[in-house]
Amino acid sequence: MDREWNDSQPIYRQLRDRVVAMILDGVLKEGDPLPSVRNVAAEYRVNPLTVLKGYQELVDEGLVESRRGLGMFINAGARKLLLEGERQKFLSEEWPRISATIQRLGLQAEELLDGSHQKQAHSAKHKPNESKTPESGKEDR
Repeated sequence: MDREWNDSQPIYRQLRDRVVAMILDGVLKEGDPLPSVRNVAAEYRVNPLTVLKGYQELVDEGLVESRRGLGMFINAGARKLLLEGERQKFLSEEWPRISATIQRLGLQAEELLDGSHQKQAHSAKHKPNESKTPESGKEDR
């Protein structure tokens, strides 16, 4: 997770969005524990209540479950649920703008795909090693 926060939205919401990105990217998988509230609060120098509020949003959305005394864990089907929602959001909010730009620039599908393939090849060569989470990924008890 990135250590920087921006002023455009509340920190708890940014924290929630970062966990969602980790689920979508496959860094956090079904059944995986979330880093403890205490660890995240200490690591990112935020109030534990802020972390808890971000985690609670994930619980409210059905993405995460709280297991008393054990911590919070990614629910089965969380990634699929997120993908459906994110795809709909992309198609309704972002795609119209992107499509208009493509048409305005007169780009063809082949050009877009060629550019995408070149970028993927470049990033595969220069991809740094990824770790599961910024912490050990284990709950402190």
